[in-house]
Amino acid sequence: MTFPDRVSAPVVRQPGPDPTAERILLSPPDVGALEESYVLNALRSGWVAPAGPDLDAFEREVAQRVGCSHAVALSSGTAGLHLALVALGAGPGDVVVVPTLTFAATANAVVYTGAEPIFVDCEPATGNLDLDLLHDLLRDLQLRGRRVAAVLPVDIFGSCADYGRILPLCAEAGVPVVEDAAEALGAVHAGRAAGSFGRAAVVSFNGNKIITTSGGGMLLSDDAELVARCRYLSTQARQPVTHYEHTEVGYNYRLSNLLAALGRAQLRRLDEMIARRRRLRERYAKLFAVVPGVRLLADEDEGSNCWLTAIVVDPAVAGWRARDLADHLGALRIETRPVWKPMHLQPVFAGARSLLTGAAERLFADGLVLPSGSALSERETVRVLNATRQFLNGR
Repeated sequence: MTFPDRVSAPVVRQPGPDPTAERILLSPPDVGALEESYVLNALRSGWVAPAGPDLDAFEREVAQRVGCSHAVALSSGTAGLHLALVALGAGPGDVVVVPTLTFAATANAVVYTGAEPIFVDCEPATGNLDLDLLHDLLRDLQLRGRRVAAVLPVDIFGSCADYGRILPLCAEAGVPVVEDAAEALGAVHAGRAAGSFGRAAVVSFNGNKIITTSGGGMLLSDDAELVARCRYLSTQARQPVTHYEHTEVGYNYRLSNLLAALGRAQLRRLDEMIARRRRLRERYAKLFAVVPGVRLLADEDEGSNCWLTAIVVDPAVAGWRARDLADHLGALRIETRPVWKPMHLQPVFAGARSLLTGAAERLFADGLVLPSGSALSERETVRVLNATRQFLNGR
């Protein structure tokens, strides 16, 4: 079978991998002259210590972009999840509902508090939380008299979970929602921005995210008291007195002013970077549209920020497995990755309670994340598409 060519350059068949070819990464940082100027200005201002005007401005600007009243910039998205759960009173004896298809940070933050994570499977079409299972679990936990400290939906690969159903479901059960929007800054659901749902939300600025501060994250909320509590805890719970006074244990979780300056520059380019990722996803969509047994994960979500594009392969129909394409691209120095390994399969969470349908395990087995970065050049894009066509034509 021959597949349509969207790129101007023809497919060049190589006798083998080129060891001199530069490796194409999945989602590297996209930084340039604007970021350099912001960081240099912050450095020259003398605000090198954690606090500073860029930090304050970054919090205001992200909150305004998301549509929340308050924000606190932190050293990581994980720190934000931890603080949100602490502020909601999560602790030993409590449970927190976590999607099994997520990065480990979501579950780790629960364990930090001493609460018990309970893992819930995902919807096959999107990879987001299975809400029928969530409904059944919340009802069961109520009957058992267990306190549910929070539900932590995750906006997988930049596609928002269905908050139109999640929020009423959790409100009826009296359970707060903490939105893990680590992957979804710039995404939209039902006219609202990712990061604006629930009692609190967290976004990430890790090096591979849609925008980066090298490392970092931000907690967002309309609850002024909750944000004030998290801000206080993030600075070692230092009391507002001239000497160092501490009445409880805090954390060293604040983002630095220099990294916030980098984030401010990145935020100004957010729409541009989303547009580039979306155009790349459209090229993948056209390429795979005629390939039997292959679909894009969450392919109908027009509000996604397209952080990462993942395909799902039905090997019985396609005649090949996702890992076959991964091996082919890897030999050509093109990075791919399986979708998240489900938390219930992680050795560290062996024995944890889980509600499963098998959907997350199938996505892990049959899904593949392709290079999706906004820094990908046209030459690199052509190289990825041609290498993929080479594989498909060979099949």
